[in-house]
Amino acid sequence: MTPKRKRLWLVVSSLAVLGFAATLVLTALNDNIVFFYSPTQIAEKQIPPERRFRMGGLVEAGSVQKSADGQTTRFRVTDTNKTVDVVYRGLLPDLFREGQGVVAEGSLGADGVFVAREVLAKHDETYMPPEVAKAIKDAGQWKDGKK
Repeated sequence: MTPKRKRLWLVVSSLAVLGFAATLVLTALNDNIVFFYSPTQIAEKQIPPERRFRMGGLVEAGSVQKSADGQTTRFRVTDTNKTVDVVYRGLLPDLFREGQGVVAEGSLGADGVFVAREVLAKHDETYMPPEVAKAIKDAGQWKDGKK
């Protein structure tokens, strides 16, 4: 075998190993990517059940219902255009309340109810997660305190 052919095989085999490694890395990253959707985007897209993603919006006024054991909470999240029912089992953040911005991570059940694994609430009166603010602005319901 000539030196030129040896180099060719070395380059080809190196590219094959590099391609295989890139495939492994991208597959591992794909399992850990969590997308963000607003309630309107959830209604428009066909998101498969059990696919993990984040949903954000405002906790709808009058929608929070706690179970008798105090562990399970049901509420609705809205972007003022569409609404999604959410069920969460666990302790809610201290700042969680109706009319406030929230981001929940979980998946849609077969019945269309979002089963949250984690609920994040805004941390002060002026902060709203950028994704939630964008969803509300896109819905045309943004109320800015500035004049």
